[in-house]
Amino acid sequence: MSYPSNHPQRADDAAAGIDVTDEFERFNQRNDIFTRAFWDERIRNKQTDAFFASYRMEATPRRGDGFTQRDFALRNASWLISDLISERGGEIGKREGFQAPIDNDTPVALTQQPVDDPTAMAKEIKRIAKFFGADLCGITDMDDRWLYATRVDTRDFSDAPNDLPVGMTSVIVLGHQMDEDLVATYPSALAGAATGREYSHEASIVMQLAAYIRNLGYEATASMNDTGLVIPYAIKAGLGEYARNQMVITPEYGPRLRFSKIFTSLPLAHDPPRPLGVRAFCSICTKCSDACPVKALPYGPPETTEDPSAIKGVRKWTSDAAKCFGFWAKLSSDCAICMRVCPFNRDFTRWRHRLWLKLAFSPFRKVALWLDRNRGKRTKPADWWQSS
Repeated sequence: MSYPSNHPQRADDAAAGIDVTDEFERFNQRNDIFTRAFWDERIRNKQTDAFFASYRMEATPRRGDGFTQRDFALRNASWLISDLISERGGEIGKREGFQAPIDNDTPVALTQQPVDDPTAMAKEIKRIAKFFGADLCGITDMDDRWLYATRVDTRDFSDAPNDLPVGMTSVIVLGHQMDEDLVATYPSALAGAATGREYSHEASIVMQLAAYIRNLGYEATASMNDTGLVIPYAIKAGLGEYARNQMVITPEYGPRLRFSKIFTSLPLAHDPPRPLGVRAFCSICTKCSDACPVKALPYGPPETTEDPSAIKGVRKWTSDAAKCFGFWAKLSSDCAICMRVCPFNRDFTRWRHRLWLKLAFSPFRKVALWLDRNRGKRTKPADWWQSS
């Protein structure tokens, strides 16, 4: 299915905190910083090649807490299920879940289950999503602005058509909570296990939920980092609000989530965006920018950017992707210091953190920021191994 290349601001954008300008262009996935690391000599180097190789059996353990052989072993093992899915289409240039949608493992049933009440069906889908293991589920409309203009053929990293079946009307967005104790050890190879575990979880969950919908007789395309930008869909689906650290802050888990999505023709009621007060808080907080070792995160208000690895014509906080990924390559692992130090990175099952959240979303947000001044320190990875 082909989509127009350009759209103006829409009526419901303001409620989601999305500010689209006249210069808007859909993003070309070939310009994603991870993809550029394979074809763009301004990004690719020996360190970036070693970074990707380290996620197989070529990690080089070194002295330093969090980068031992067992740290890399746990991280790489956590990615296994995701890797099995993403590698199965390599011969035809499709890295499923990353540079291509996940192929259907089951056909669409010939008999279609009638849907008389989209609201009831949306409730059912959320129940099934949680049954399969998703921590959050929201549903929004099929907003084609956030689809990639083209996807990537991983055989030569050329542009490839980014097509979906005809008739997709909704996007189901799933949230997958990262382990809080592992996140506390960033930056480390050990902490990367929190990322890999959720990619493996989401691969399973998104495929199972999509299969359920296809068994009802409707189109459903399972998607992880592929096909479109998940953050705008998550925000529009009411799961959270965009933050200075480039993440979606949710009232349940703060920024400590990975997201996946399903494009579907199943008739579903859509959730409204939930403006929480994150933008107002981030306007007075720069903890993530201050903590970033390479100063890749912005100060000041949201702005548009000409960075080729960022979407054009959207006024928002945008990182310097080349600086950020360069630090990842130096570590031979992902970095989420900005997640670790975020004041919203809390356990909101505890009443005192829920009380703090109310304060953060109130006119007394400066008091909430002051109360957070000593939080977010790194836990020694060795302590994680020794904990029961």
